[in-house]
Amino acid sequence: MASRCWQALLRPSARYSLFSLLAIGFVSGIVFWGGFNTAMEATNTLEFCISCHEMRDTVYREYRKTIHYSNRTGVRAVCSDCHVPRDWVHKLARKIQASGELYGKLVGVIDSREKFEARRYQLATRVWTRMKETDSLECRNCHSAEAMSGELQSEKAQRRHKKGLAEGKTCIDCHFAIAHKEPEGGPGPQDMKLGKTSELR
Repeated sequence: MASRCWQALLRPSARYSLFSLLAIGFVSGIVFWGGFNTAMEATNTLEFCISCHEMRDTVYREYRKTIHYSNRTGVRAVCSDCHVPRDWVHKLARKIQASGELYGKLVGVIDSREKFEARRYQLATRVWTRMKETDSLECRNCHSAEAMSGELQSEKAQRRHKKGLAEGKTCIDCHFAIAHKEPEGGPGPQDMKLGKTSELR
């Protein structure tokens, strides 16, 4: 019975040929989607991010000294937690943007520590602008204003959070040097006007 069904599927007829094409298309779609998602997740790992030696020797070293790397609760935020949104549409858009940064490395714009440092402010500005435009979406991957316990914050932190919310500020306006050193070269995000930054050339 089963062999007759397979023979019928392979027999060149309009009915079964269409079914065969649909079945092959369905299976191919699942394989493609699975491979695509696997690749997307592989590029979200800490190991993948620090495989670039400019990052490993600069921002990764800074990050290892912060509370996002080591803390009393043992919760670690990796690069993608702060630099890649979790929802699929924004994640894909961010991955496409990151390909421009990869291009900058491949053509030699930031292929050494010195070149990276020379462009650090420009790179930071791009991240700050994106985070201001998305209301610090990546911060809110883990942090929620509703879940914050004011009683566990210092009085100064409570006042600043309350003031920031009243003024319509977003996380990156104040917490822009929390995982990496503050770059020299211009104002921080709290003084920036929203706007697109130039591509890395």
